[in-house]
Amino acid sequence: MSILLVPGYMADETLWDDVREALGKFGPVVHADLRHDTSIEAMAGRALADAPPHFILVGFSMGGYVAREIARLAPERVRALVLIATSTRPDTPSLRQSRGTVGKAAASVAFSGLSKTAIATSLHPKQAGNEALVERVRAMGVRLGGKVFRRQSAIVRAGDIDRLHEIRCPTLIVAAGQDRLRSREESEELHAGIPGSELAVVEDSGHMLPIEAPEALLAIVLPWLEKRGHGDDGYQGSALPS
Repeated sequence: MSILLVPGYMADETLWDDVREALGKFGPVVHADLRHDTSIEAMAGRALADAPPHFILVGFSMGGYVAREIARLAPERVRALVLIATSTRPDTPSLRQSRGTVGKAAASVAFSGLSKTAIATSLHPKQAGNEALVERVRAMGVRLGGKVFRRQSAIVRAGDIDRLHEIRCPTLIVAAGQDRLRSREESEELHAGIPGSELAVVEDSGHMLPIEAPEALLAIVLPWLEKRGHGDDGYQGSALPS
């Protein structure tokens, strides 16, 4: 068994640095590559093409949309699904317009990562002045670069509330109590729509759960996976691929 991690908008594999070792007890950790595609469907297809035969699937934010598409495309390969700080709702018209404007920006426009204002909005209010945390988020965007920024900004996230019932694998939904980008109601919609799913809330965190509250996140995810019999093969994750 492997565990496939799907990051969010302008996030790379370092999003998972604080949880990757602990998740490695469930098998080798692999990362979905969201850099190249201009639709959720294409991202899911690429991730599936590169993925192991069977895996536990974890999606964060935009990665939650990709993860659900993966679960629908290959239900026989997904053993369990964890959705973190994500939504089933479509982009609002205003958000589509603003992202579309960014997506059409000239390639010659210099890109130096997401703005501090945008990053602060993604964090718990008490972390808005945490320079180390802000820089960690900004650095992910810098590494991905301007082409990926424009590509991901142009992606349209269609709502899938009418397709949630198609997801049949065990599913855990984790919300952040102080998330200013994705409301608790959006997590509750996912919970109501996915049969047999479970919902948990990390109260003292903003949107960037894997880096803001990794221990609290693991305290929810690890027991949930263990309860479903994953990780019983003794794999300790001593050599995790990056």
